[in-house]
Amino acid sequence: MSGANDRRSGAQDLDETDRALLDALTADARLANNRLAARAGVAASTALVRVRQLLDRGVIRGFRAEIDPGAVGRPVQAIVAIRLRAHDRRHIDAFTATVPRLPEVLQSFHVAGDDDYLLHVAVPSASYLRDWILDRVTTNPAVAHSRTSLVFGHEPGHAGPLE
Repeated sequence: MSGANDRRSGAQDLDETDRALLDALTADARLANNRLAARAGVAASTALVRVRQLLDRGVIRGFRAEIDPGAVGRPVQAIVAIRLRAHDRRHIDAFTATVPRLPEVLQSFHVAGDDDYLLHVAVPSASYLRDWILDRVTTNPAVAHSRTSLVFGHEPGHAGPLE
């Protein structure tokens, strides 16, 4: 079985108005409510109520400023693949309590496959990255192996609902 419904499996009950609001907010989270309402084809009061409901239901997790790491002195980005020593709660908890919470980490993904975690990091220089890996990652008792890939470019994807 395939199709649009399969892509949305697990999605909360979202109607076309919800989807239109989410699409508009995904494109520009700073839209004024009246402009958001116009893009969704609803009254401003309806848009306001619907966005609040989407927030309350956890569909919208928040609104954030997307900051260019290079503009704040962190031009070197990398993806660091981490393999833990063991796949038990103690090692997972020890790792997640420390490394993903470090200020260099932009995003952390707990994944299946050969690696256990992927970290997207941004740092001031290649030497800083080397030292950070040696001092903060490979010395962590939960970590068995790490592999680092430099990021040459990054384009955000579309986080809104699928059509």
